[in-house]
Amino acid sequence: MSSQKFNDIVFTISGQIGIIKFNRPRSLNAFGGNLMGETIAAIRELNENPDTIFTVLTGEGRFFSAGADVRGSGLDSTETYANAAEKKIAYLSRFGPALEMLRSIIDHKKVFVLALNGPAVGGGAAWFTGVADIVLASSSCYLQVPFSALGLVPENGSAISFSQSMGVHRANEFLMFGRKLTAVELEQFGMVNRIFPNESFQKNVKEYLEEQLRVNDGKSMMETKRLQNAPLRDGRLIAVVNSLDALAERFVEGAPMKRFEIKKKELEEKSKSRYSKI
Repeated sequence: MSSQKFNDIVFTISGQIGIIKFNRPRSLNAFGGNLMGETIAAIRELNENPDTIFTVLTGEGRFFSAGADVRGSGLDSTETYANAAEKKIAYLSRFGPALEMLRSIIDHKKVFVLALNGPAVGGGAAWFTGVADIVLASSSCYLQVPFSALGLVPENGSAISFSQSMGVHRANEFLMFGRKLTAVELEQFGMVNRIFPNESFQKNVKEYLEEQLRVNDGKSMMETKRLQNAPLRDGRLIAVVNSLDALAERFVEGAPMKRFEIKKKELEEKSKSRYSKI
């Protein structure tokens, strides 16, 4: 058990399996609060843990993650900048946690398992799937990235990681057009290793990984990961940095602001409608 106290994640260690669970279910595990900082801290701790083999990233509730917290994005800020360079630097500074999260996953020594307990949208869909070593999905899972609809670009190297995993043309349709991909399609495209029933998903994930530990040597599995990923490491990090640069330029141009404002109003209206029925 970790000595650190977390609010926006649940962090547990069960034998040789470390589990990091996003724990903001009321906001569909969006990247608000201190979710990113706490996730990075837990990944760092597991990286140095002498006993664990698997690091599992999953979510609490019906969603894995809705990605960026639109209502807390700060895009409605009235802050002004002296010039485009100052504006770009300001936005790049906001992306620091995302950069460190991806770096910590790319450099992680343990076998990194993404357990998609439900739908994942935006950054929740794009950031982790392509750089995870093993991807497990619930039957209710789907991935969707509305980057183009919001005036954004594929985030954190996902343009490269998805094309490597599913092929360029499928990745283009997914990333450019925002096509929703079901768990079955993700398995067919080679993005998902196994699909488990939604009702017993977390139990099935744990049993599946425990079975691998019974059958296989942990150090051999981690060495396999190291040998596979070593040639990819620098390219993945370059892809992350390039995508952050492109994303910052989109904000300098102001492209996402109006689109985010429309989305924010839509969410607020949905929230009002939901509460009015209670």
